[in-house]
Amino acid sequence: MVICFFLFVTLGFFLLSLAFSFMQELHSFYAKKSVFAHGPSSYPFLGCLISFYKNRRRLLDWYTDLLSESPSQTIVVRRLGARRTVVTANPANVEYMLKTNFNNFPKGKPFTEILGDLLGCGIFNVDGELWSTQRKLASHEFSTKSLREFVVKTLQEEVENRLLPLLQEAMESEKVLDLQDVLRRFAFDTICKVSLGHDPCCLDLSKPVPPLVKAFDIASEISAMRGMAPMFVVWKIKRALNIGSEKKLKEAIKLVQDCVLEIIRNKKRALEAETKCRDDAEDLLSRLLSAGHDEEVVRDMVISFIMAGRDTTSSAMSWLFWLLSKHQNAQNMIVKEVESMLCNGEKELNFEVLKEMNCVKACLCESMRLYPPVAWDSKHALNDDVLPDGTFVEKGDRVTYFPYGMGRMEELWGKDRFEFKPDRWFQESDAENGLLKSVSPFKFPVFQAGPRVCLGKEMAFIQMKYVVASILRRFEIRPVCQEQPVFVPLLTAHMAGGLNVLVRRRAS
Repeated sequence: MVICFFLFVTLGFFLLSLAFSFMQELHSFYAKKSVFAHGPSSYPFLGCLISFYKNRRRLLDWYTDLLSESPSQTIVVRRLGARRTVVTANPANVEYMLKTNFNNFPKGKPFTEILGDLLGCGIFNVDGELWSTQRKLASHEFSTKSLREFVVKTLQEEVENRLLPLLQEAMESEKVLDLQDVLRRFAFDTICKVSLGHDPCCLDLSKPVPPLVKAFDIASEISAMRGMAPMFVVWKIKRALNIGSEKKLKEAIKLVQDCVLEIIRNKKRALEAETKCRDDAEDLLSRLLSAGHDEEVVRDMVISFIMAGRDTTSSAMSWLFWLLSKHQNAQNMIVKEVESMLCNGEKELNFEVLKEMNCVKACLCESMRLYPPVAWDSKHALNDDVLPDGTFVEKGDRVTYFPYGMGRMEELWGKDRFEFKPDRWFQESDAENGLLKSVSPFKFPVFQAGPRVCLGKEMAFIQMKYVVASILRRFEIRPVCQEQPVFVPLLTAHMAGGLNVLVRRRAS
């Protein structure tokens, strides 16, 4: 009996040693193979799941490091439970996906499943004819002069009557403000007024946060976690069983949809009682309803607009204010431009004045280069394809372009790529006159590019310029903590823990 036991233990150790040696050989083989394929170390069946898990708290920098090591700035990622993924920071590949062979790279079912519960059939979550129809409709509405004027009028009311008084009160009371939270509230008020003609009054800090805002926060965060899950099957099982985070998501989405539908129905009744024609309507909801579109179609469209506009601008501005606190020269450049253009208060911040603020725009672009509001975006290949850098794409592959990593590629931005340098956006031959360079949107795809380029791009710049100019000509923003904030990439990136600041009066 003792001899049998001894033999059994010896055999067990031998088999364990053999298995360990085999795994080491496999690791060596796939490590060498992955170097050739330009991607993380992979194993049979598991793919790069082990590396992915180890780097789960620094995925953006992990991908950036891998892309920097790849001669083509493209990597291939394989992991258990997920489609083969091609990640690229190569502008030629980005142009091929977003423009040249646009039809072969739709969002695809794997992506639309992730956001489908929240965005439904809204413009940001559909492909093909449904997307094309909504795109034409939205494009017409966004291009009207009346909507542009309504946006500037809304900004003026929100900034002058709410944002600036709130900052003034914080300055006088020497209270610490979470500027990121304030800007998110401001953005939500603004986008709701423009999209829905509805005022949620988020900037009134004496009132509780409206349920609609809380529900949007929950729904967007859990939807984002779906996309970042190591194995998609987990959230799908939780959704089928209606448990955990998926149950919470379902409740939040119902609240969002019910609130928006109630606003739509109230607006419909108000429009029926009026004699305004469609061209006289101000907010987007009135325009869409006046055109005779169904409630559910309108609901999904305006939810998409709110989702796109609420956190992108606030994220970009939060990072800009933090960067400007570290770069006084850039801040002074903005103040000087704003003061010279306003002619000592004789002009107001109208559309034409805002459009000409190139220093503010250069600072915003440089901030978004380093901290893009949307860190990455994915499409799915309809058919086998080959990217311009020679990377083979299989039918069904997820193909991700990566603005966060692109902003950190030496090949694109030079050795000073990690530095905040707004001057890189000006023409070198005419920098004194403040003329901006023409930079390829495929090198700087923070607003996407090609047929799906962001319709609200101009509106976003107008909003951000208005806020930045209005704040900096009156106040100095001083972060309480001097440490580097943590960049959190959910559906829209934000600073972990917010941006706590003290507000001071700007010296004249």
